[in-house]
Amino acid sequence: MATTTLQGKRIAFLATDGVEEVEYVQPREAVENAGATAELVSLKPGTIQAFNHLDQGKTYDVDVTAADADAAGYDALVLPGGVANPDFLRTDPDAVRFVQAFFAAGKPVGVICHGPWTLIEAGVVSGRRITSWPSLRTDLTNAGATWVDEQVVTDGGLISSRNPDDLPAFCAALVDRFAAVD
Repeated sequence: MATTTLQGKRIAFLATDGVEEVEYVQPREAVENAGATAELVSLKPGTIQAFNHLDQGKTYDVDVTAADADAAGYDALVLPGGVANPDFLRTDPDAVRFVQAFFAAGKPVGVICHGPWTLIEAGVVSGRRITSWPSLRTDLTNAGATWVDEQVVTDGGLISSRNPDDLPAFCAALVDRFAAVD
């Protein structure tokens, strides 16, 4: 029997082509299994192409574009990684504004692997404690964050994780933190 701790919650997943498939699929399944409605927000309508490291994965249907999405309609945000995905997102002004709106409203945000690149562009990591894929350490430190090498780091409403190996702990932390949202 699935838990209903996120019943009535609406969670946005911001991703585009190049998303690491497992970092999108497992957190989405976790919040949906907990009772939430999840929606894929992306840069363009249609579908996005996921990857398993460098191998093509499945495609996923986009629910709404970042240009048309309203952060006010969501309870939380998840930013999956992959190398290409956050690199594309951070260059899109609508995606960056969408991320900034969650932080401005004090809503929880989950991010994994290379996903913090989008947070850096959004200007929301300074003064925060965060983890990521190790190669982002310098980028995050230069943006004013304190980078740590831990499985899951929670700093206020920001939940971060390093890589797919951390997904069980990351997914549990997302459900717990998102359930605390009124």
